Amino acid sequence: MPAERAPAASGGRVELACLELRGRVVAIELAHVREIVRAEALVPLPFAPRLIEGVMELRGGVVPVVDLGRALDGEPLAPARGQRVALVEVEGVRFGLRAEAALDVLSLDASQVEPTPALAAQAGYGAVTGIVRREGGPPVLILSLEHLLASIERSGVEESRP
Repeated sequence: MPAERAPAASGGRVELACLELRGRVVAIELAHVREIVRAEALVPLPFAPRLIEGVMELRGGVVPVVDLGRALDGEPLAPARGQRVALVEVEGVRFGLRAEAALDVLSLDASQVEPTPALAAQAGYGAVTGIVRREGGPPVLILSLEHLLASIERSGVEESRP
């Protein structure tokens, strides 16, 4: 399977919204983020794909929410004050990503984004599109929302099989 595409760069710059997840920083392309809101109580969706935690009401609409902890590590985040939901849109689909916190926006030169390690890419790993090294801190993993969306869809198909 080919490696996922690197984050889109406009004018040689990349903008990333950074979220905290279990003490580490993950990022998503800012172009996909519509807004970041406080995490509210969710209403569970019966028989929804495993990765959809529930839905939340937002300005008269209903948005499905994915727990990033469950989606990336298999373990859901424990509900806590201060959690945020990044509302994103990818491939025409809007959904929320629940994280422990929203941190900041990184604006950096596209040359600072390193590709996913070759061994992982060759093995078909597509959850991360790139990595940004930070001085004095652990690397920031840039998540592939396309991969995450495909994982949500697969989790629904797998659960509907007899």
